Amino acid sequence: MTLPGAVQAIWDEMESIREQVLDEANGLRQAQGDWRAGPGEWSIGEILHHLIVAEIQTGKLTTKLVREAEAAGTLTPYPSDVARFEPLPARDAHGMQAPASVLPEPGRSLVQLSAEMRAIRTRSRESVDKLARLDPRPLVFPHFALGDLHLAQWWMLQAAHDRIHLRQIRAVKASPGFPGALT
Repeated sequence: MTLPGAVQAIWDEMESIREQVLDEANGLRQAQGDWRAGPGEWSIGEILHHLIVAEIQTGKLTTKLVREAEAAGTLTPYPSDVARFEPLPARDAHGMQAPASVLPEPGRSLVQLSAEMRAIRTRSRESVDKLARLDPRPLVFPHFALGDLHLAQWWMLQAAHDRIHLRQIRAVKASPGFPGALT
């Protein structure tokens, strides 16, 4: 499906950042994926799992909001005058704690996590395609830290969220004590 420019921009950003995340994890041994820089810190595997769970939640939220609006008869078509959506509210993510619903599980296979990341992205494309057919701005749900976000902003957040954790993955790999490559 051809996406309107504003939705295509969201999708392109999501794909670009996700590929960088996958590139950072590609070729890591399981011991590297399970390694933590310190107590209370997430491993790369946990970061990947967290990104998967968060994206699944955004997909479920899309389905919920669209179904509710359909049932209420309040869905409107995609607005032709939208060149881009308003940005996410500014908020420093440093030190932000993830809600329990998106906490990762430790010890998952890096190979499986990479496959899951690709699979969930395929399902996410179906959700993003919905944005091309309806006005996402009236479909609002509160974020625990950012407040009310409309559906397009939730998907914009997906890309921003991946970017935050991409930096976190790179920091883990650059940490003193990170297990080196096999020699």
